Amino acid sequence: MIDAIADKGGILLGSRLKRLAERLQGDAAQIIQATGLSVQPAQIPLLTALDGRELTVGQLAEAVGSSQPGVTRAIGQLAALGLVQAVQGSDLRQRHLSLTPEGRAVMARVKMHVWPGVGLAVDEMSGGETGRLLELVGRIETALDQSSMVERYERLKPEVLRIREFSDDLARDFHDINAEWIEAMFTLEPTDREVLENPRARIVEQGGTILFVEAQGIGIVGTCALQKTGDRAFELTKMGVRASARGLKAGEFLLSAMIARAREMGAEPLYLLTNKRCEAAIHLYEKLGFRHDAGIMARYGARYERCDVAMIHAG
Repeated sequence: MIDAIADKGGILLGSRLKRLAERLQGDAAQIIQATGLSVQPAQIPLLTALDGRELTVGQLAEAVGSSQPGVTRAIGQLAALGLVQAVQGSDLRQRHLSLTPEGRAVMARVKMHVWPGVGLAVDEMSGGETGRLLELVGRIETALDQSSMVERYERLKPEVLRIREFSDDLARDFHDINAEWIEAMFTLEPTDREVLENPRARIVEQGGTILFVEAQGIGIVGTCALQKTGDRAFELTKMGVRASARGLKAGEFLLSAMIARAREMGAEPLYLLTNKRCEAAIHLYEKLGFRHDAGIMARYGARYERCDVAMIHAG
């Protein structure tokens, strides 16, 4: 059976630990209930922290690693059960919490009837390596105190998108990505098929180039070609992003890279041919410096039956 959380290793560590904690606390609740106690597993750490000592709400929150509002609510519940009492300190803004006689009696039963058996069960489940397990948990807690996972994420995260150059093993991606969007909106024309089925011969070996955008954790999600059509003229063509990857800004990332590559190759002009139905693509082209051009339409527009928009890069 697939375990979607465990299969992701440390990526879903928080979810896995939460799931484990819920299972352990569920079993602990049954054990506590069997002893005749009326407390919940989540209340035991608070009672333990107050066992033999007097603490303020702030000190108790720090001792159990919880928020003050959460501790205040929990203390209210324990006070209603008659297990915790609050005494006003010399500082009127603070209350000092301690166990009542009933609370101390509950802790005595917990120490006698709950903890020994639970400790043995945990040691058995950990294969006798409870110490190592707790050491690792403590190491993670200390690391989080030093730097949050958010801070570490920002510092360590890899590039989400990266550019890949054309290679024959990516020819299938070039074909499939373009065939997907063309067939969804139009019909594959003979000139489409010739280029998609022979990208190296029709584009790369003719002085053009093909780039791909790869998304971290997903794979190749988009592609774009620069086809040489004159001494220095290049057509930006066959640009597409998989439908499943739209919204990742992969198209803009890829188009920016291709425009930069065209500049390096001395493209003059750099143009493209498209159709009015490709509204999102046209908006992106305009955003990155392309403008509509009647001269390009007159010179190159007859290449595709579906072409009714021609644009040139103004950079």
